[in-house]
Amino acid sequence: MNLSGKSVVVTGASSGMGKAIVELFVKAGASVVAVARRKERLDALVESLKDAPGKVIAFAGDVSKREDDEAMIDLAVKEYGKLDVLVNNAGVMDDMAPIAEASDEKYEYVMSINVYGPMASMRKACQVFLEQGNGGSIINISSIGASHQAAGPIYGASKAAVNAMSKNVAYMYMKDGIRCNVIAPGGIQTEIGSAMGMPNMNGYQKIQGVLSLAPAQGQASDIANTALFLASDESAYISGAILPVDGGWTSF
Repeated sequence: MNLSGKSVVVTGASSGMGKAIVELFVKAGASVVAVARRKERLDALVESLKDAPGKVIAFAGDVSKREDDEAMIDLAVKEYGKLDVLVNNAGVMDDMAPIAEASDEKYEYVMSINVYGPMASMRKACQVFLEQGNGGSIINISSIGASHQAAGPIYGASKAAVNAMSKNVAYMYMKDGIRCNVIAPGGIQTEIGSAMGMPNMNGYQKIQGVLSLAPAQGQASDIANTALFLASDESAYISGAILPVDGGWTSF
């Protein structure tokens, strides 16, 4: 699939699924704004792709901040002349604490990144898409944790919110040619678990029964390949879909 001529913003681009998405998209010819908080990792990513068919520039930003969500979209338009695709990949885990032990601080932290970030960036992207008048594609990275007990209630609620927002965007703007789809990963080998820190042991132990039934972990490339399809013209008639990429975990 070819993304030549497409302008793309990808959040959470410094590692894991986001990095894999940027690498694949640039190799497919896209012009990408790679967004993350860790500037040094973004710079290394840009350097590694300097000979790829597409282009990539780094934007050091925090998706929990409205000004950064808007600035990354503005940068794509400024540098590439337009916006075609937004990939909301940035996300964090909760600490698996059951609701009786969940903290306001963890709730505010997770929701600011997992829910507010996609909401603010979709708002800005849709404003740009409508002004451009030729549609656009939004790809939100959610999780099977929205429906399966793979983490704590805060994380699950945040990803369920992403699913609901995505379906609403797909419906509200279907006549404007704006597509919005969700990829719901299962167990993927990334840094998100280690970045979580020490889990709540009560919640962690209870979730082990579910995790023991999970298939072998997938790779970041599995998510990138799915995102490539959803960003491409080959998926032009797909919108409002929540696509599990989980090795069959949600089949039982």
